[in-house]
Amino acid sequence: MTALSSRAVRSRHPGLRRRIDLATWWGLYRQRKQLGALDARMLDDIGCSSADAQTEATRPVWDVPSHWRK
Repeated sequence: MTALSSRAVRSRHPGLRRRIDLATWWGLYRQRKQLGALDARMLDDIGCSSADAQTEATRPVWDVPSHWRK
């Protein structure tokens, strides 16, 4: 079996890039909502303040780190 580059796969399946982005955004949305639901003890375990967690949880799904953008 040969390995295909992501560009080759996307050229054969033009909708694939969009599906990957939607899946990534959905995962990010879920993670941010779960972060916002953690209690103080759990936030302390991961080294995050309540204010930082709420700030992150309320960010829009398209607000991602610049290195995620291609």
